[in-house]
Amino acid sequence: MGTTSELQSLDKLVSNSLSGQDLQEFNRIHYGRISNHELEIKKNNILFGNENHFEIAAYKFPANKEETRKPRIVKVGVIQNSIAIPTDQPVTKQRCAIFEKIRKIIETAADEGVNILCLQEAWSMPFAFCTREKQPWCEFAESALEGPSTIFLKEFAVKYGMVIISPILERDEVHGDTIWNTAVVINEMGKVIGKHRKNHIPRVGDFNESTYYFEGNTGHPVFETSFGKVAVNICYGRHHPLNWLMFGINGAEIVFNPSATVAGLSEHLWAVEARNAAIANSYFTCAINRVGTEKFPNEFTSGDGKPAHKEFGHFYGSSYVTAPDGSRTPGLSRVMDGLLIAELDLNLCRQIKDKWGFGMTQRLDLYVSSLSKAVNHDYEPQVVPRD
Repeated sequence: MGTTSELQSLDKLVSNSLSGQDLQEFNRIHYGRISNHELEIKKNNILFGNENHFEIAAYKFPANKEETRKPRIVKVGVIQNSIAIPTDQPVTKQRCAIFEKIRKIIETAADEGVNILCLQEAWSMPFAFCTREKQPWCEFAESALEGPSTIFLKEFAVKYGMVIISPILERDEVHGDTIWNTAVVINEMGKVIGKHRKNHIPRVGDFNESTYYFEGNTGHPVFETSFGKVAVNICYGRHHPLNWLMFGINGAEIVFNPSATVAGLSEHLWAVEARNAAIANSYFTCAINRVGTEKFPNEFTSGDGKPAHKEFGHFYGSSYVTAPDGSRTPGLSRVMDGLLIAELDLNLCRQIKDKWGFGMTQRLDLYVSSLSKAVNHDYEPQVVPRD
């Protein structure tokens, strides 16, 4: 669903423009390492991706060899995708068309040995929260335990022994049919082991999400899986450092950031926030952004003063993975569906904690004391006057 006027890839633009020592220096400074440690992708999967219009990229994050621990190798995969058919088609047809597209990418991920797979925010529907219309978009909301997206993904989780994280629009039928922006975690046996609801809801420009759901009530859960401890910081939560912090305090080794964000608003922030979180909290982060331009049947307005419009903007993809040492992969395409694979040695988390000592030198006691005062209505900021 991308447009030809969009830049295809910032990373490829640079790599195609530089060579030799200049390219190595760029890699060292920008990616944090001279080599991106590309992993070989099976030729049949490259061909399959080309035939089905999705990019595949794979990289490795090694750790130092230890005497007392064996390497803890896990392959993670993230998927960025556009919608499959126009938004004026019936809800069930739109969802099924996306399912068919995602099926092919999941099968490719499995063939490449992915252990943990995460999809983008609200992956099984258009990002209709810009419109403020309740119908038909609320019809995409579904049960976290037995909705069509969960049923669809359970099949792959069991078949391929894969943990799958599925960010959906959740319908909570137990609590008054309320709606949440939720990430469902399915283990390799097809069991839903838990869910996390989006903690921070944007109210900026066309992001009218509070029309549909409010801030989540699940805290900062970390899910212990056969492949490591994972957490999900959904979209707008990446702008809040304390949100990232709490997942680290609860023991996360990999934090996924399934998102949907558009060019012209956040792109200059995109490459910074998940990377900074990996550095500050000594864990791996996986930033996943929707891709393509979605057009809706009816015009809508927003709080940014623009004339009424039908397009939300271009979702620029550019999904990437960052290691605890701050090194990162190149991003996926800005215009194409894609599968990004990263082979991680989770031992790197502790190695970087030992190197930098951020956990040891942080002052949680000081922050707690200050924050407990700051939340009071009569709080006086700690400002020393000039006189």
